[in-house]
Amino acid sequence: MPASLSGSCLCGAIRYTIDLPVTELRACHCTHCQKASGAGGSVNAVVPSAAFKITQGTPKRFDSKADSGRTLHRYFCGDCGSAIYSQRETTPETKVVRAGTLDNAGPMKITADIWTKSAPSWVYLDPASKQFPGQPT
Repeated sequence: MPASLSGSCLCGAIRYTIDLPVTELRACHCTHCQKASGAGGSVNAVVPSAAFKITQGTPKRFDSKADSGRTLHRYFCGDCGSAIYSQRETTPETKVVRAGTLDNAGPMKITADIWTKSAPSWVYLDPASKQFPGQPT
């Protein structure tokens, strides 16, 4: 696993780095991630904000109330619309980076599924991953 990772949006206008190895991914099945992704949810790497750096471009921000009731800031490319990361208002010390934007995800694995109570019936939930019906505490 590389000591740092890089990623970008679809068109390349937004680029970022994560200055630490990431080995675990979390799949979120809340209704907001479903709507934002157009799929059964989003797959994310939760990283310390201090390790995440935008190296090119300026993402746009959309704020909404998440299923938890808390404000969620969603950052995306204003040109191609790719979701890059999100950040809960209550946890500014972490960023939730969309795994699909990584240039080379390497041998990462989904280790937890959250908001499983909202998951569509057609979404596969790996029984080997930790399952949380809502937001883990």
